[in-house]
Amino acid sequence: MRSKLFVPGSRPELFAKALAGDADALSFDLEDAVAEARKAGARAMVADFVAGAAVAQSAKLIIVRTNAPDSPHFAADLAALARSGVTLLNLPKIESPQALLDAVAALEAAEHANAVTHPIGLLVNIETPRALADAARIAAAHPRVAGLQLGLGDLFEPYGIDRADPRNVHAAMFALRMAAAQAGVFAMDGAFAALDDDDGYREEARMARRLGFIGKSCVHPRQVALANAAFAPSEAELAAARRIVEAAQAAGAQGRGAFVVDGRMIDPPFLKRAQALLAAARRPG
Repeated sequence: MRSKLFVPGSRPELFAKALAGDADALSFDLEDAVAEARKAGARAMVADFVAGAAVAQSAKLIIVRTNAPDSPHFAADLAALARSGVTLLNLPKIESPQALLDAVAALEAAEHANAVTHPIGLLVNIETPRALADAARIAAAHPRVAGLQLGLGDLFEPYGIDRADPRNVHAAMFALRMAAAQAGVFAMDGAFAALDDDDGYREEARMARRLGFIGKSCVHPRQVALANAAFAPSEAELAAARRIVEAAQAAGAQGRGAFVVDGRMIDPPFLKRAQALLAAARRPG
């Protein structure tokens, strides 16, 4: 999931175009992108689209960002979208393990009512100071949590934190990445609202990749190519990973757990990273 494109739930004219685009994942947004008066209509249009044949035949990862669990819209969001065709629900405004567990209980009830047989995973937004401080416990609270997503707008703007300073961005990214690593889930970078600042987007995306994030969110289709390029492994990286995997096979046959490749000592963490890089490169899209 190098790129995840937000698609406003109230803009059905964009749905098919987004599905035909180059983003690895689509995140149909029922929260911030939809005005209060249009929530019900957006919910119905997204539910209709993700249940259609085009989505069923697509290799894209389908995500729906619901309204916050403590909002009056959450139950209706689950009733409409906890269905086959949705791989992940993106939960905003989760600040504690208990809030996560409460949301899971509501999701389980909706899945049961909709006869869903394959449990839907969760991508949990970390977008407040309290959530960031407790991110590892939130991520580990339930096995449905597949990943954590950083929301720098909500995390920085209310407190006057300068996003233009890369030290501030790095600090938040590093904290979230360590929390995700502790819980054994992936870390996904959030949105970048300045549509005319490609260099700024690239800088954040490259920083996220260096920290082990799997991809970055996009609020406009023009950002998709930037994300895909930033998170695509280079041929040199893939070649090095292949050498590590091949050397590991030879070392294993000789009963050695550590070995040297390209002048560097390789042990299980490095091998695991090489295997993950090659596996990601083999995935479609």
